[in-house]
Amino acid sequence: MLIIPCMAGMLSGCWDNKDINHRSLPITMGVSMVGETYKVILLIPEPVERTTKVRIVYGIGKTITEAVDHISRDMESDIDMLHMKVVVFDKPSAEKGMTDSISGFMRARDISPKAVVVICDEDIDHFFKRTKQTMEPSGTTLYNYFEKNAGWSPEVALTRIWQVYRSIYSFTRDVAIPVVKSGNDTMMQHLGSAIIKNGRMVGQISSEETLLFNAFNGESAHGKIEVMQHSSVLIVSNTMSHESKVVNNQMYMTSRINLNVSILETSSHVTNDSIKKELDSTLTDRCNALLAKIQSSEADILGLGQFFRNKIPRAELKNWRTEYLPRLKMDFSVRTVIQNEGNLKTPRRK
Repeated sequence: MLIIPCMAGMLSGCWDNKDINHRSLPITMGVSMVGETYKVILLIPEPVERTTKVRIVYGIGKTITEAVDHISRDMESDIDMLHMKVVVFDKPSAEKGMTDSISGFMRARDISPKAVVVICDEDIDHFFKRTKQTMEPSGTTLYNYFEKNAGWSPEVALTRIWQVYRSIYSFTRDVAIPVVKSGNDTMMQHLGSAIIKNGRMVGQISSEETLLFNAFNGESAHGKIEVMQHSSVLIVSNTMSHESKVVNNQMYMTSRINLNVSILETSSHVTNDSIKKELDSTLTDRCNALLAKIQSSEADILGLGQFFRNKIPRAELKNWRTEYLPRLKMDFSVRTVIQNEGNLKTPRRK
């Protein structure tokens, strides 16, 4: 009989649980700096009768955690951040540095490290107000923009909190973060990607160059439509192979891009060989332009340093961005295979 009262004390493990009806589950967070304080914006979907409304709340604090606490204090329900899908920084905050914010997310573990990081190239208040006006009732449209099973495009970088955190403390790997602003006819307009070095924005690349960044990081370019002067093709699949070597303290690297494409639209006088040559030339020029940008910014978003980690003394890895990357000599080659000719029924000239 004495055991039963003792066991009763062990059954109270859920005493501090809060019912889901008493919790708010924000899906998007906006972060900006106002002087030395943080301004935090939370986008919270709220279920109402037969529909869902979107609520925007604001908070200010010396830290992001303090700002969220102020919001939670003034709300009628507790804020649960574990369902956060997207974290949006305004451009001035990204240029100043996101190291403290990203490190705080990883330490506190209130936000999933898989949340997508985005940079907003306009006033963040206007961005969220405009986004709210164009959102579907479920309030998840913003996340769908970065969801592979929804509206994601291979020209959009997919960089998550844990990847930014890893790059802050890595000698040989940086990241690119998508840059967006509110659109006129659409919810958002993609402006390219920010080059992030040690948690700070140091440059920007175009949407076309972001496609190459995704390819280097294993994100397939499937579905990308490459528009050339005379034709349009659909990239069905892509693979890459790399070779690296060091000769007399000089870095050399060769990268080969293999593309399987399908012709969508073309002029009648254009041959398959000319399409291959034009596509190869276009992509090679873009690769060289992207390499020039990352060398000038000393930010290795392609992770090229990963191929030299076993070829450079460990003590020298910390100098990869400043001493080795700018001197890297790289040769790009593109090999295109026209897999089929779309839905054309008449034979084409080779």
